Amino acid sequence: MIRLDSRDAMPEALRGAIIALGNFDGFHLGHQAVVGEALRWAEAESRPCIVATFDPHPIRLFKPDAAPFRLTTLDQRQELFAAAGARAMLVFHFDLALARCPAESFVRDILAMRFGAAGVVTGEDFTFGAGRAGNPTLLADVGKTCGVRARPVAPIAQSGEVVSSTRIRDALKAGDCETATRLLTRPFAVRQFVQHGDKLGRTIGYPTANLALGAYLRPRYGIYAVTGRVLTGPLADGRTLKGAANLGIRPTFDPPKELLEPYFFDFAEDLYGQEIEVAFHHFLRPEAKFDSLEALTAQMDRDCAKARVLLPR
Repeated sequence: MIRLDSRDAMPEALRGAIIALGNFDGFHLGHQAVVGEALRWAEAESRPCIVATFDPHPIRLFKPDAAPFRLTTLDQRQELFAAAGARAMLVFHFDLALARCPAESFVRDILAMRFGAAGVVTGEDFTFGAGRAGNPTLLADVGKTCGVRARPVAPIAQSGEVVSSTRIRDALKAGDCETATRLLTRPFAVRQFVQHGDKLGRTIGYPTANLALGAYLRPRYGIYAVTGRVLTGPLADGRTLKGAANLGIRPTFDPPKELLEPYFFDFAEDLYGQEIEVAFHHFLRPEAKFDSLEALTAQMDRDCAKARVLLPR
């Protein structure tokens, strides 16, 4: 899949595309409905389909001190959009210039003139432009004057509630992996490079991969049943690794240090410096402080036994 930068000219072969426009962080069921409509429209008219997203997220510009909240990285979104069938991902670099762009100019000057969009699909609640003055109605009205058609897509509801990134974040912060997985249609997953740690896990028979969380949302601290994939290096062979992971500050050890530490069953290969993705399947228990390494090891034995039972075979 091609990754396009909104500050660059649109390749001629992609002008006249149908663009799915939104943040799409998480690419949950509601986002998939928007992109699905764009794909159907593009196929019906033999046009390319482009999925547009924003990076950094607008919240990061307006509230730079906001706690980390991302559900996906750009690389993860690109893979998800490609798997859905889109031709390209268009990344809007969200800065002050874009934030101050009037909604009408965004439609005429950017969507129509710069990108040559034939059609744009958004969620019904999507807003854009300075002061968030733009909405699907304005998009349709202004689009009629410059050759851009518009289609809004209604929200998707499950269990009587609209599917949203906020709902997924709330579930993860509560340790409710099952709800998050259902709304995302896949487990929430953290993708990072393995870093060197203090190697304490080796001393108790549980060597772990150490991952910083970066801009990702912090799920509830605790122990999880997880699966992993190695994405780079000689071990990137498509295997799914099963394991248990600690997410938190490791209260048994000093000083406290926030990490995601997966331990993969029956796996003893070197992961340092390699990119891996860890998917959260089940919350097992809250993080706890133990009086001794023996007590910690005994609990880890129980955690891993439970994770082996819960993870898919």
